[in-house]
Amino acid sequence: MLYKTLSLWLFFSLSTIAIAQNSFQIKGSVISQNTLQPIEGATINGENLHAISSPSGTFTIPNVAEGTYSFTISHLGYASKTITIKASSNNENLKILLEESTTELNEIKVNGKTKKREHKESPVVSQLVSKEFLTSNRENSLMQTLSKIPGVSTIKIGSGQSKPVIRGLGFNRVAVVQNGIKHEAQQWGNDHGLEIDQYGIENIQIVKGPASLVYGSDAIAGVVDIQPNKIPLANSFSGEVNVLGESNNDLLGISAGIQARKEKWFYHGRVTYRDYGDYKVPTDQINYENYIFTLHDNNLRNTAGKEANASISVGYISNRLTTETTMSNVNAKNGFFANAHGLEVRTSRIDYDQSNRDIDLPYHKVNHFKITNNTSIALDKHSINLDFGFQNNLREEHSEPIPHGYMPTPSNSKERSFQKNTLTLNVKDAFTLNDDHHIVAGINLEFQDNNIGGWGFLIPEFTRLTIGAFAFDQFEINSDLHLLAGVRYDFGQIKSKSYFDWYPSTINNANGSTSYVYLQRAEDKTLNFGNVSASVGLSYILNNTTFKINAGKSFRMPLPNELASDGVNYHMYRYEQGNLNLDPEESYQLDIDIDHTTKDFSIGVSPFVNFFENFIYLNPTSNYYETLQIYEYTQNKVFRAGGELRASTSVIPNLKLDASAEYVYSKQTSGPKEGFTIPFSPPLSGLFSANYQFKDALFFKQPQLRADYRITAAQDDIVPPEEQTEGYQVLNMALLTQIDVFKTQTPLELKFKLNNVFNTKYYDHTSFYRLIDVPEAGRNISIALTQSF
Repeated sequence: MLYKTLSLWLFFSLSTIAIAQNSFQIKGSVISQNTLQPIEGATINGENLHAISSPSGTFTIPNVAEGTYSFTISHLGYASKTITIKASSNNENLKILLEESTTELNEIKVNGKTKKREHKESPVVSQLVSKEFLTSNRENSLMQTLSKIPGVSTIKIGSGQSKPVIRGLGFNRVAVVQNGIKHEAQQWGNDHGLEIDQYGIENIQIVKGPASLVYGSDAIAGVVDIQPNKIPLANSFSGEVNVLGESNNDLLGISAGIQARKEKWFYHGRVTYRDYGDYKVPTDQINYENYIFTLHDNNLRNTAGKEANASISVGYISNRLTTETTMSNVNAKNGFFANAHGLEVRTSRIDYDQSNRDIDLPYHKVNHFKITNNTSIALDKHSINLDFGFQNNLREEHSEPIPHGYMPTPSNSKERSFQKNTLTLNVKDAFTLNDDHHIVAGINLEFQDNNIGGWGFLIPEFTRLTIGAFAFDQFEINSDLHLLAGVRYDFGQIKSKSYFDWYPSTINNANGSTSYVYLQRAEDKTLNFGNVSASVGLSYILNNTTFKINAGKSFRMPLPNELASDGVNYHMYRYEQGNLNLDPEESYQLDIDIDHTTKDFSIGVSPFVNFFENFIYLNPTSNYYETLQIYEYTQNKVFRAGGELRASTSVIPNLKLDASAEYVYSKQTSGPKEGFTIPFSPPLSGLFSANYQFKDALFFKQPQLRADYRITAAQDDIVPPEEQTEGYQVLNMALLTQIDVFKTQTPLELKFKLNNVFNTKYYDHTSFYRLIDVPEAGRNISIALTQSF
């Protein structure tokens, strides 16, 4: 039913475009009658029709049916003019002359700051990511797209999934926020990605460093804040269609989005569908557990997948009230590399090489439904923000039903299922005591209910309640010196439920008798946690240089898998055991950021020092369960330091050069692994980029040629049972241009990309499949088309 709905929606979206291309257009230019110079930003308003003149004074109103229309053309400083136009096939470009107005205006005092200026004044070390960056650097998943930002990396799971990592920390230490609501899924697992459609996102703010003050627990390492899209202009309608094809995994994808607004009501809508096959690696065999697996045609068998997403939002805007309700659904099914799920594949009857598009066992499927409402109320001196969210995350893991130990052969393939329902409420009040103090206070409430199913057990059912209150003040000492200080308190309660095996195990008693017992894996347990977060920071702007320093304490509550897991994780081929005595993680961090930017050159450095009082990690032991090594959750002290370096220049005309480097050093200073680093620590890495802007040629407009050269050092600093990873260098290239195909106001955008140009065989130390000696994807050619309307 979902696929049919998506297909119908996509059909009507594409039909709208096709009809628009067959209808008439009204084109023209707005010119000053006094100077004969083009007027930028003039508004052309008619009944249900709207346009704004470009920097060259031109405008286009597409999709106009034949008939007579009345338009009013206006611009500040010019007298408005009303004209009547007859739309037909004989339309010519209009030339509209506006006469300068002689009306005397009273003095207008504008109190406001650009987003760029606000970012400079905030002591928080963060980076703004624009829609242009997301569009020109788009990869197979959102986090792979963002991995070009210094300090941001990913844990990749196949070709279409990845999890965020900020400065070497990931999973529940990085909060992903969308429309003000924390994205809640099964993010503790390292064998699946982020259930968010990357198409249609306009702005992201990445906070590098602890952000628990505003976002609470799970933001101890940083935040990926996906901000709401801009509200469309009044009386406007627009949209875009994205089409993508790739050679490495035979991917075909399409995404269509529309948005519109009358006077006060507006909406956004988008559908996305992607289907891809097994991806290719630059090797023909994999060595796992001393067993050689031969790959057919270099395909990493059973890594195919498909994804269908849909979202719609409806909003209302007035002078004091802005509200928007968004519903979205992400549905995906992805295969796991067959040889990664244990050695049983050697006896499997599945022909994994029959087709590179089959999704055979083992696989997982996920459906994430989300509904959010964001409401902002502007009062005289206060701005009240209310965020409400409901999320339902359903994830199933399927594998071949095979007996293990005392467990008989299961009756179906559903090994595990997790269904999490999450309710979230955020209330925030921003107000000013005077011109110098800008205060924000708020509360966050979240309730999670997680149910389990399937014949395999790893974590118990649980509920989780968190309540947090915070307040911070951004004090303007002077126009260039700002102080930010805040404090937060959180209370959390986790209730885990008991669980018994569905099959009996044989127990040898002390008296020599034998019992058959349904072993208990989890017990009813209620745990309460409470902690304080605080931060203080300074920002100083000196001409073209911005200095930031921020010190803070943050924390993270233990997760149910860390507290109460007790089962086999076949994806990792190990037995995982939780610890009910874990304390919340506490982290102390000092961040510094120095940025110097001029018209043609910029350079920046962002060092940090971080100390964990009780870092939680999964420690391998010398004990075994049915031939599987037992890993136990424990905690100890960890010291971390590192940072990012970035530079860019455009001194040479049409050529922009960028360079960045990132490094993280970490050491466990207590516990059984004292002296070792922590798992998934990224090595020293650098990225060099060159972008050259060519002149228009033939029908190609604004063609750009871009080359990205990444150099990554070897990772010799590991924690057993991790293996060392050799360094590598990879070259990616792309050609971006515009083509005026349909003679519309916006040309067709074309991106031709060639990743891993030399088909280099290399290993990413933070990749999920690195644990079983699987290299990264080989050469990939992709073509992306975007048509706006």
